[in-house]
Amino acid sequence: MAVGLHPPRNILPIAGVRLGVAAAGIRYANRTDLTLIHLAEGSQVAGVFTRNRFCAAPVLVAQRHLADGSGVRALVINTGNANAGTGAAGLQAAEASCQVVAGQLGCAQEAVLPFSTGVIGEPVALAEKIAGVLPSCIETLAEDHWEVAAAAIMTTDTIAKACSRQLEMDGVTVTVTGMAKGSGMIRPDMATMLAYIATDAPLHGAALQQCLQEAMERSFNRITVDGDTSTNDACILMATGQAALPPISLATDPRYGRLRDAITAVAQWLAQAVVRDGEGATKFIPIHVLGGRDAAECLQVAYRMAHSPLIKTAFFASDPNWGRLLAAIGSAGVDDLEVDGVQVWLGDTRIVRDGARDRDYDEAAGQAVMAQEEIPVRVDLGRGAAEAQIWTCDLSYDYVRINADYRS
Repeated sequence: MAVGLHPPRNILPIAGVRLGVAAAGIRYANRTDLTLIHLAEGSQVAGVFTRNRFCAAPVLVAQRHLADGSGVRALVINTGNANAGTGAAGLQAAEASCQVVAGQLGCAQEAVLPFSTGVIGEPVALAEKIAGVLPSCIETLAEDHWEVAAAAIMTTDTIAKACSRQLEMDGVTVTVTGMAKGSGMIRPDMATMLAYIATDAPLHGAALQQCLQEAMERSFNRITVDGDTSTNDACILMATGQAALPPISLATDPRYGRLRDAITAVAQWLAQAVVRDGEGATKFIPIHVLGGRDAAECLQVAYRMAHSPLIKTAFFASDPNWGRLLAAIGSAGVDDLEVDGVQVWLGDTRIVRDGARDRDYDEAAGQAVMAQEEIPVRVDLGRGAAEAQIWTCDLSYDYVRINADYRS
């Protein structure tokens, strides 16, 4: 069960974005596994994608269609088959899927972006499956279908993930809504498994892409479940411009920062939801490293801790075995680290001071923190003013079970 996470509620529609779902039988019968997002004409779209060299066919096609610059009118998302490791046949399947959608919606093939998630390396017949149910999918298109769409894009997720934020700009209410899926194979490199964020703000041009990049760096690129980067990672930001405001085309626009912060807030909530729903997760663990010489160094230490099986299993066992934390910090590659200056906290309990056990530390206090569902870890490297934060989870028996059974 996801840690401190509840089903979506109070999800706000975005004017100019309609969503529909259908059961295409791509891997399982009678499962809603196809999602269509239809955008109003004139909508602006930006994307970031995995940098895994074995990136999936839909990633390559989506990147190509975005670069075409003719405008995006639809996104088609399937679960059950990743269409990755499928060679030329996979590329043909992704393009054919776009062609099917374009034909039904009356738009150019290049105006459709494809996305897939599921098992890697299996043959695909996506276009045929999609064509069979697309009319019913189109019939269900509605602005208030974010919650059903968030459920339709799930794979090993246990709960749908969606949230909304609103802000006032020049007396006009602006809305941001997003959804994401992801539970395992999570160590994003440019994006998370799949995430879609939309706003009715008129965010245009370079400001749109910059906004997405900045939001990513403070959200999806700060999470890890198991250290594995998917072949299908993608995050899309859509701006319909339906809010009655002048365009925001430059990051120097005084409105840009407030809108970016609202989009980042949605992205951070979704990113943390992915970790809270990590495969088999029972603990949510924010790791805050400060006192570094630069942010990269702080992230280096944070991820070394987050990827340690010894640390992750200790968290699962609620065992304050802080020696594992020190071992990870010391092996993070900060070769000139002065260990005598390092301090470590579990929650508000300092367990390490000046590189050794804090003389005031009590094992019962550490145990009490570890027994909680949320366990904040803070490390002060004592060598500078930089800091960084990431979010991770524990490693349980169920993680092994879920991944051992994944293809069955």
